Amino acid sequence: MKRVNLNLIVLSAFTLLFVSCKKSSGDKPKTKTDFITEASWKFDNAKVGGADYSSLIQACQKDNTLVFTSNGSGTLDEGITKCNSADPQTNPFTWSFTTNETILHISTVLFTGGSNDFTIVTLNDTQLVLSQNVDIAGTSQNAVVTFKH
Repeated sequence: MKRVNLNLIVLSAFTLLFVSCKKSSGDKPKTKTDFITEASWKFDNAKVGGADYSSLIQACQKDNTLVFTSNGSGTLDEGITKCNSADPQTNPFTWSFTTNETILHISTVLFTGGSNDFTIVTLNDTQLVLSQNVDIAGTSQNAVVTFKH
């Protein structure tokens, strides 16, 4: 009887060792596409030249959400408060990473005075930080916009 129990213990130990050493599919590091497409993004704050400009962003823009899908399409949802009631609730766009995934190209301009290309400052599970030069009163200034889930 002791021999059966010992064999069972040894077999269990080897099984546990084998299973614990086996890599799981969850060990694969997330890509930038994984991060940007995992949930919708909402405005958090904006800085121009290092100064906080969040209070100057209209409430109708602060409640907008951005959704990126893995096939390169996306949707800008106007949120509860629309800046112009005649605007559609959702606006489709396309997106892609360029320059070794350091630039986010969006087919529509998100901010007045801005462009289609954003430098990616941070992209992780909770934060998307983008920067670009924007024209403010005829002067080019660096704007940094932070989005969150």
